[in-house]
Amino acid sequence: MGLFHRSTDTARQGANTALARKTVQSPLTLIMTIRSPEDFQALNARILEIQAAPPERNPIWIALDKLRIVHFARFVFLENNTKLAIITTYDGSFEDYLNEFIDEIGDVFNALLQHMDGAPPLPVQQNREAFGNYVKANDLGGIEPFYSAYPQATVLDIQAALGEI
Repeated sequence: MGLFHRSTDTARQGANTALARKTVQSPLTLIMTIRSPEDFQALNARILEIQAAPPERNPIWIALDKLRIVHFARFVFLENNTKLAIITTYDGSFEDYLNEFIDEIGDVFNALLQHMDGAPPLPVQQNREAFGNYVKANDLGGIEPFYSAYPQATVLDIQAALGEI
């Protein structure tokens, strides 16, 4: 049985593949609606300011490096700058991920969310449940299964294999 072995029972193969490919990573595709063109301008300026900082002074990079649970993260403006997407792939449970982000960069979320329609009460540090509900309601999710080239490897596993920790 080689690497590219194909079963004749494709339904069973699909089910087995989905089970066998259970990943330790999870995706988040948070899409938030920006209140107005003026809010976009302020939001864009703030994000550019944060992202222009060198990694050792960028609060997002500092938090991500400290947490060691996020594989990838990016901001994307969508639909003629009327929406902001935060797209990440992370290890662990959604609740742990959210709480760690609130603890480490809650103030960044406070700065972003003040420009969003339907935002939860701020600050997020005092409104964790409302923030979690907001994120869940605005997460596009994905069409299962979620593909990972390394389904059982956490950020820590990968960094250790690369000799980075």
